[in-house]
Amino acid sequence: EICNEPNGNVTWAKDIKPYAKKAIKKIRKYDKKNIIIVGTPTWSQDVDVVARSPLKEKNIVYSLHFYAATHTDFLRNKCKSAYQSGLPMLVSEFSICDASGNGGINKKSASKWMKLLKKYKIGHIAWNISNSNGSASIFKALSSDIVSVSDDNLKEWGIFYRTHVRERMGLSEYK
Repeated sequence: EICNEPNGNVTWAKDIKPYAKKAIKKIRKYDKKNIIIVGTPTWSQDVDVVARSPLKEKNIVYSLHFYAATHTDFLRNKCKSAYQSGLPMLVSEFSICDASGNGGINKKSASKWMKLLKKYKIGHIAWNISNSNGSASIFKALSSDIVSVSDDNLKEWGIFYRTHVRERMGLSEYK
């Protein structure tokens, strides 16, 4: 993923898009076909802005990051708008807690996100598969077993995500 979570005083047109063009050109010298993930403005949230002027290169997807307790309908609406414009997206980071990674979780908002991603067939990658103290960690803090996905090892977020993955894979009969 190039341009991971660009933020601050940068814009798509002035900063990110020109940088991405240069980086993609260099990458394509060595790899003509693989997918390249390009970050979007405002911590990879402004996919709607990118949809108005996407790159012309092939095999490009644009990153969208969300934290369900912070990024609610306003960001889901940006996602919908970008999708309806034909922008290829990948949620390359998300969790059900707030954007700090340490606050409360919001299962209701997370469920809305999961429904939207399923509807639009947008791939998504959970953050973060670790055993730290933060609420964005899937495994319980200091768990020595970060391979098993049993309730004993998972935080509430981990259980939510495990259930989601199993449902998406058609394995909902497993707890």
